Amino acid sequence: MATAGTVSSGPTSSSGSTGNRKMASSEGVGSSSSSQTIKKTIGHRGLDPTGETTYKKTTSSALKGAIQLGITHTVGSLSHKPERDVLMQDFEVVESIFFPSEGSNLTPAHHYSDFRFKTYAPIAFRYFREMFGIRPDDYLYSLCNEELIELSNSGASGSLFYVSSDDEFIIKTVQHKEAEFLQKLLPGYFMNLNQNKRTLLPKFYGLYCVQAGGKNIRIAVMNNLLPCAVRMHLKYDMKGSTYKRRASAKEREKEVPTFKDLDFIQDLPDGLLLDPDNYNALSKTIQRDCLLLQSFKIMDYSMLVGIHNLEQAARERAGEEATGAADQKRPAPPQGQKSLYCTAIEAIQGNAHGTRALDTEDQMGGIPARTAKGERMLVYIGIIDILQSYRFAKKIEHSWKALVHDGDTVSVHRPGFYADRFQKFMCNTVFKKIPRKHFWCYSVVFVSPEHYPRSPPISDLGLVTTSPSVR
Repeated sequence: MATAGTVSSGPTSSSGSTGNRKMASSEGVGSSSSSQTIKKTIGHRGLDPTGETTYKKTTSSALKGAIQLGITHTVGSLSHKPERDVLMQDFEVVESIFFPSEGSNLTPAHHYSDFRFKTYAPIAFRYFREMFGIRPDDYLYSLCNEELIELSNSGASGSLFYVSSDDEFIIKTVQHKEAEFLQKLLPGYFMNLNQNKRTLLPKFYGLYCVQAGGKNIRIAVMNNLLPCAVRMHLKYDMKGSTYKRRASAKEREKEVPTFKDLDFIQDLPDGLLLDPDNYNALSKTIQRDCLLLQSFKIMDYSMLVGIHNLEQAARERAGEEATGAADQKRPAPPQGQKSLYCTAIEAIQGNAHGTRALDTEDQMGGIPARTAKGERMLVYIGIIDILQSYRFAKKIEHSWKALVHDGDTVSVHRPGFYADRFQKFMCNTVFKKIPRKHFWCYSVVFVSPEHYPRSPPISDLGLVTTSPSVR
């Protein structure tokens, strides 16, 4: 999942101070201690005897170094190629460069084992980046100027996630089938972006492969949905399904757990309330995105929802200031994302309605919302995990689950039904519209959070807050 979680250990910082973020000069890209076995693995992700994260037996620090060396080279080489329109054959191009540890006339010397770096569709992805206003020097600076930060809350997929030090990009390891599917998806993805840049779908900025030690480690560079600079008080991964859609006991032990559909219904039975304009814009965006995903026979995707509670944040700041810990704990103020159409409010073409008066949180583009109790929220959202095609394996999986359980409640379903159920759940259960006649109260509370009292509960305004039953 493309999300900014917590750093593996210790506070988030760009320089890195923990063991699994240290660049060990003696490590090889494909190396691991052959005499010792990995203690714990989830998919291809594991731990070496020193406690450092590994992926396909490659240490995280070595993988980060190889990624930065490779991207620096490929982006630099692109600068020598003239700007031109994207051709169909550009989507099939794969460029490869070998990085010997001693260096060559094309590559610098490095402290890792030899590796090969592959870049998929470099011209096409350059166009994608330009479409979102990402200049080559900004892309390089974000990803390669400082060490990538490893995220520990990587989910159950076994993927590794890194975030750039400026909070702009997420790097995720992807499986061979996912990378293959993304390559096939690129022409249609390109056409959709040309027609509509405002979307909740992932923005893919690059697809690469580090080849070392007989293993291929494929990575995708995407937009960061949940900025680390904004504290997420609640986080949900929702599919519109209720079958086993509750966070596990182990997940709940985390500092910021990722909850699921049933947890949301329990925590926020009346949903997140949006002003009419933002609700309509969000509904249209979800409808358009679901239609596109259905046309590509894509399914099993999720809506990632991060919630920043303004009242709770104010209490936390007051507590930190009272104890003198504010300067030590609070991250540097976010400067706002540089990419175009990549914040939640921009993605739906929504209106911030006065949120520029908020402290610094709104600079990352959260959607203003509130709960039925009157709590003010900033919501960060995006559709994730779209690289799942409804093929034979998924059909078998759905058929088996449907025999044991109600087929309409399981998350693995045919694309058309999945898209319709997903859309209804998001637009009827998760997000709801405040009627215009009561909108005055909503708009006032977002003018100045420091000076206005908490607004009355929605129930006091005479609104019906009963949540519909969800299958």
